[in-house]
Parts: sequence; C-alpha cells; structure tokens
Amino acid sequence: MADVNKDLDLEFDARFSNEGKDLEESASFERLVAARRSVRRYEAEPIPDQVVEKCLDLALKAPNSSNLQPWEFYWVKTTERKEELARHCFSQPAAATAPTLIVCVARIDTYRAHAQQMVKVFSESSESVPKPAIDYYKKLVPFAYYLGPLSLWGRIRGLGMWVVSLFRPTPLLPANRDQLVTWAVKTTALACENLMLAFRAYGYDTCPMEGCDPRRIKRMLKLPRGAEVVMVISAGKRAPGGVYGPRIRFDREQFIKRV
Repeated sequence: MADVNKDLDLEFDARFSNEGKDLEESASFERLVAARRSVRRYEAEPIPDQVVEKCLDLALKAPNSSNLQPWEFYWVKTTERKEELARHCFSQPAAATAPTLIVCVARIDTYRAHAQQMVKVFSESSESVPKPAIDYYKKLVPFAYYLGPLSLWGRIRGLGMWVVSLFRPTPLLPANRDQLVTWAVKTTALACENLMLAFRAYGYDTCPMEGCDPRRIKRMLKLPRGAEVVMVISAGKRAPGGVYGPRIRFDREQFIKRV
C-alpha cells in the first residue's frame, strides 16, 4: 500500500500540487468558524433552494477515504416528511422549527461500486493514469473492505494484518461490520462539517443532531441495511434565543499534546 501511494504522489504532484496554493483567508475562516453555533430555534424564513444546493455541493468537496465517498445526504423537503423527521428527532426545537432538514448517511455497501466508478473515470480520462492507481481501485479496495458472510473474510484478513503488524507498520483494515461503519462515519462526518460551515458562510445557521431515532429514520427514508444515519442537520435563520448560551470550551492544553 505504501508503494502504491508513493507512486501516486510522484505522478500527480507535478500537475496538481499548486491547486489552491495561493489562497490565504485565515482571518475570514477564523470569523466563520467562530460564528458557527448550534442553533436550537429558527425563524420560519425558508432557505432558497439554490443556497441549499450550493451548500450540499460544498459538503461533497470534503476529504474522504480513498475518494470512495461513502456518504449520502437526504434533503427532506415536504412538510409532511419534515414533520415526521422532526418527531424522529424527539420534536426538539432544533428540528421542529427548522425550515431545512438534511439526513447525513454513511454507506458501507457502496465501496465496490464507487471503486468501479473511479476505474471508469480513469478509462475515460484524456490524461494518462498510472497503473498503480487503476490497480488500487480494481484490486486493493475490494481486498481492504470486503468482509464476507458473517465477516469471516474480514476476521481472517484482520488476523493476517495483525501478524504483519508485529514486524512493520500496517494499516488497520476493517475486520467486522462495526469497524467498516466507523470507517464510513468518519468520512461522512468530515462532509457534515463542510456542510455546516457552508451554511454559515451563506448567512444561515445549523444544528447537528445525534439525538434522533436512526431506525425510524432509516425506515422513513427506506434506506438499505448498509446505510447508517450519522446525524440530522437542521438549518435556517436563527431566531432570538436560538443559541442557548455562551460557547464553552475547556482549556486547550487539556486536548492539544506536543510530542
């Protein structure tokens, strides 16, 4: 795996290493991050559809594992569906008063199809794509994420990787469904943060909600077994009193370690 990544870096750096290099907006970004608060009550004013679409586009630009993009975003639009979803979020004001509700979903069953999509993109590219990149998606991705019936293959692979790890640095590949879910959720959460910051940049507020009933939401959206509800994000214009208190963060030295 290390050799494959090294080859990819050598090939692609020359063409794309300067993308975004000259952008420097630290002050604006600091203000944006500081302005993002979890808002519990919203005004009734709707968010224009084109703004929601743009924010979703920006969410999809989040970094993700091997560019497999194991995420989906369900923009719940009808009044009836929004009311049902709010009930599944226990009718908390952050859901019940929100003009926009988006269910963020991680998928553990799309990696193979998305790997094939990557190979197709490579085959249709006008530029030469190095063979290690193609082999990565054709061979390594199916090897790394396939679990097999009752996760038997995942457990065998995990045992083998553990033995290898005794002698050299070794990636931790998912050995069971829970670990595969963790992999997909980590990537989806990165996109969720993009989504919330995008709404804030357009002048709207958000609230990420884990306080929900994921099983009922899955039934409501008719999601397959390989889908996991990560969170529900509400969005809108904050109402007076929509932020319940000051932002509280513990001393940074409690969390930032220098080694």
